[in-house]
Amino acid sequence: MLDPWVVWSIIGLALAFDFINGFHDAANSIATVVSTRVLSPRAAVAWAAFFNFIAFLVFETKVANTIGKGTVQPESVTLAVVTGGLIGAIVWNLITWWRGLPSSSSHALVGGFAGAALAAAGPDALIYGSATQRGLIQTGLFIFIAPILGMALGWLIMVATYWSCRNTSPARVSKLFRRMQLASAAAYSLGHGGNDAQKTMGIIFVVLLASGNIAKDAPVPLWVVLVCHAAMGLGTLMGGWRIVKTMGQKICKLQPVHGFAAETGGALTLYGATFLGIPVSTTHTITGAILGVGSTRGLHAVKWGVAAKVVWAWVLTIPAAAGIGALCWWVFAQCGWR
Repeated sequence: MLDPWVVWSIIGLALAFDFINGFHDAANSIATVVSTRVLSPRAAVAWAAFFNFIAFLVFETKVANTIGKGTVQPESVTLAVVTGGLIGAIVWNLITWWRGLPSSSSHALVGGFAGAALAAAGPDALIYGSATQRGLIQTGLFIFIAPILGMALGWLIMVATYWSCRNTSPARVSKLFRRMQLASAAAYSLGHGGNDAQKTMGIIFVVLLASGNIAKDAPVPLWVVLVCHAAMGLGTLMGGWRIVKTMGQKICKLQPVHGFAAETGGALTLYGATFLGIPVSTTHTITGAILGVGSTRGLHAVKWGVAAKVVWAWVLTIPAAAGIGALCWWVFAQCGWR
């Protein structure tokens, strides 16, 4: 068994990623409710952080098991690989946060982890997936499936809302959906915490396995579940105002009824993915839902130039984080730590 301080240092780095994930992806939960002025920014992040934290009461740790056991072959996992992957994800998150781009923290983590493992042990280190096991191919496919589902559900919910409220005055609709958006924002934050916090749980689970601190068939420890949700909740409290502006104002103009439809469509997508144990991007999901809602007012209502920049950030996330993760592992190897 390795020196405990090494293990705890890497766990601390994983929780730092979780914290950064929280403030980087806070926009996913609060952008619509802030841009529609239903809640102030500070009230919105507190609302989101609370539901991020209590998500552990609702969801099983299926996503954590996918990250921990369905991304890299267990025999190829070393603490240097995990550390390189975490650094790759953190660096890419900070770059995209600074640029105000809503990229995926989830895919940054998967990319960094896979890149470090690839550098350490070659292509055989990666789990590509099969009919009975989640893997990188399925995760990669959901880069496209999650936002398309979010877009479709957002569009359908918006159209259904237009139809059901067709004889109601705009003022009454706005008043009603200002209240309903509180519930939809809570539902989305619950899905965000349920899916995203589990990715860090999976990484810590891998660290504990690689260091011999838990058995291979052991479940994710409760203390890991709690600290991961707490770290994400604290990160959300810090907010990600650069990305909030992109998500809530630059893609399309939103009213409370639009925010409700986007958040509800995104939440349903996240619940389904988490139930199946698939790590998806909450960023991709809510962006797709916003695009779907915006398009119900006509294609001109969506600023497709901004959307294109967001999509490019999605495409680059896994290879960029993988490259940084691989470089970090190489530096560790040169220093004699593999």
